[in-house]
Amino acid sequence: MGDARISVVARLRARAGMEEQVKQELMGLVAPSRKDMGCINYDLHQSMDDSALFVFYENWESKADLDAHLGMPHVQTVLGKADQLLAEPVDLSVMKLLSDRG
Repeated sequence: MGDARISVVARLRARAGMEEQVKQELMGLVAPSRKDMGCINYDLHQSMDDSALFVFYENWESKADLDAHLGMPHVQTVLGKADQLLAEPVDLSVMKLLSDRG
């Protein structure tokens, strides 16, 4: 992948009754993650039809920047709680950008 920009779609499903706690944990990732090196955008979404479904849409300058982000303490702390908060494993799709606005 070299230095190609990387897009990430991460789908997370909260355990029943834990939607608000998961929302707060994930919101806590936004500000520090946006400061991580190489972060272009880091946006959290919640499904309008299913309050247990959360989606991060992220863009990174490089795969190395994404890898560094995934190892950061703020990310690892939340991932360490995944078994108790999430109904299923995180569905992480990592993609390289093929089209550009230019």
